[in-house]
Amino acid sequence: MWESFIIQPMVNLLLWIYDILGHGPQMFGLAIILFTIVIKLLTWPLNASQVKGAQAMQELQNDKEWQEIQKKHAKDREKLAQEQMRIYKDRGINPFASCLPTLIQFPIIIGLYQSIIRAMAATPLDMLNLARTVYPFQNVENIIPLNSAFLWMNLGRPEGIPLPFDISFLPNGFPLLAIVVALTTYIQTKLTMPATPPNPNDQAASQTAAMSSSMAVYMPLMLGWFALTFASGISVYFITSNLLGIVQYAATGRANWRNLLPGGNKNSTPAKK
Repeated sequence: MWESFIIQPMVNLLLWIYDILGHGPQMFGLAIILFTIVIKLLTWPLNASQVKGAQAMQELQNDKEWQEIQKKHAKDREKLAQEQMRIYKDRGINPFASCLPTLIQFPIIIGLYQSIIRAMAATPLDMLNLARTVYPFQNVENIIPLNSAFLWMNLGRPEGIPLPFDISFLPNGFPLLAIVVALTTYIQTKLTMPATPPNPNDQAASQTAAMSSSMAVYMPLMLGWFALTFASGISVYFITSNLLGIVQYAATGRANWRNLLPGGNKNSTPAKK
């Protein structure tokens, strides 16, 4: 199922876009960027759900009925949890909706990496695997081998700018893309965090806030490590996806730019349209 529903469609979509753009230098990098845009469009409902969920959770913190319930059942955790679930159900709030799109990205990331490696087809065995993957309508003879040059990179290899001296833990040179990946991931994650911390009595909101805070630390480090270690084509995907996500969330008028500064989520209110 992974091969049929993830790898094959991704490989063929990349090759199809690459074929339309032409087969010269820079074209496979542009194909990855356009592929990312297509993925963003397909996952737009999930991203909209993320924005809606974050907004609903934020508004709930200022809801008078919910504040009264928290005061009334402050010492009865079980009753408070029951009332909390009732409020969520009545108002159609999913407290974990803001985390779902991030989790959905993981199979896309893995599938994209495998797709790029397979599309490069560096060995005869890779060529055989690629031939078995490509759909019959693709004009393989004119597409393969791919031109993997993009800017200063070979998209099939980890990125790095050569240094005048060797550093053991940077075998590929200065990792510019890995730094940009980590930075844009951090910005995107922080912008979607609530502008004010949740009430400590609101267990679900506190758990969601804690999860978001953890992601703001671990996601940039993890994706930065991926960019440092794996083919640079996946770094192009990360950066494009992050920039599109930042623009998309900023367009809603609710991007919390204060979160980018230390302590910026204190004594602030969420931006409104």
